Amino acid sequence: MTHPTRPNIVFIVADDLGYADLGCYGGRDASFGPVSPVLDGLAAQGLKLTQGYSNSPVCSPTRFALMTARYQYRLRGAAEEPIRTATRGNDQLGLPPSHPTLPSLLRDAGYRTALMGKWHLGYPPHFGPLRSGYEEFFGPMSGGVDYFTHCGANGQHDLWFGDEEKAQQGYLTDLITDCSVDYIERMAGDARAGTPFFLSVHYTAPHWPWETRDDEALARELRESKQAIYHLHGGNVESYRRMIHHMDEGIGRLMQVLHTQGLARDTLVVFTSDNGGERFSDNWPLVGGKMDLTEGGIRVPWIAHWPAAIAPGGVSRQACMTMDWSATMLELGGAVAPEGYAWDGASLQPLLRDARWLQERPLFWRMNHRGQRAMRDGDWKYLRVDGIDYLFDLAADERERANLALVAPARLQAMVSAWEAWNAGMPAIPGDA
Repeated sequence: MTHPTRPNIVFIVADDLGYADLGCYGGRDASFGPVSPVLDGLAAQGLKLTQGYSNSPVCSPTRFALMTARYQYRLRGAAEEPIRTATRGNDQLGLPPSHPTLPSLLRDAGYRTALMGKWHLGYPPHFGPLRSGYEEFFGPMSGGVDYFTHCGANGQHDLWFGDEEKAQQGYLTDLITDCSVDYIERMAGDARAGTPFFLSVHYTAPHWPWETRDDEALARELRESKQAIYHLHGGNVESYRRMIHHMDEGIGRLMQVLHTQGLARDTLVVFTSDNGGERFSDNWPLVGGKMDLTEGGIRVPWIAHWPAAIAPGGVSRQACMTMDWSATMLELGGAVAPEGYAWDGASLQPLLRDARWLQERPLFWRMNHRGQRAMRDGDWKYLRVDGIDYLFDLAADERERANLALVAPARLQAMVSAWEAWNAGMPAIPGDA
């Protein structure tokens, strides 16, 4: 298969999706049937990675990496785990508009750009999607909002059209889909004529509150009881799966409009999650979840579909992180890293041509929360939590139950030294984070 000149790119990010929530990653059917038939089909018709990671086990730090193709630790705002609504108006905690980004570099390379969905990289007037390379934006600025009232964790309304905050009735998952479909339809003519587009679709699903399309009354209850969006007393596996299914249906609509407009063959569609799963997620066989550097907190689905370049049925064990896919998209779009902003992400473009391609390099993580640190090198993983060091052979023990630290002390020490050398090249975690 040969690559077209430059593909359109649709980058879809779910919120707090577990590794095994999708059928194609081993997820079980719900009472209503398959949870994710559209995504399962994209995986079957494209490429599925089984060893892919997010840059962080929590949302806004991963989004810094996604936007910059660099380790998020290089920016002060990413030290917040995550950025919270209480920081609204803060002029330090966000993605600096001066920093080159995935959409700004693609825009400068001739792409049209838009974000439909969650931002979570700082608040206006100092930060925002339109200040960081997106030409259009619809969605919430914060980390989470109610699906119907569109109010955030502080109870304040948080739905934006560009730089204007305004109300819009509807279930947020569907509104994000509606705006994404509309954008593709508006860009289609220029795309067919040779001007590609980059569309970020950042769903808030399946992040809490646990609301399906049929739960508008629940949204009113949460508002009246002043619970904002936390919904600690509610939810269940069935509702959670239905929320994923609503997102999957929306992705089906995106694929349909790409086909209708004659763009599906030359459009790269990438799907992932910003971090591992939460309360009702299925992470099997992994342990842990959101906020953890165990596998369940950072290993996430990665699916890529691009008929002009990716052969169907590909399954890869290539290890990768969020920032690698950003670097891949930038390379495909003809962008180059500006001086002083070298990408930490490594392009996976050869993998798109050949699912058998493998390239090993160490991957690193750190979290202020519980003093966590992690490194993966080949099948080996070094982990520190609460001051205790662990060593796991993931090829034999994906559940991270058998600590080999005392069995292979030399390997552990080598990985500790490598992690500390890498960390020395990153800004220190600030004391006020």
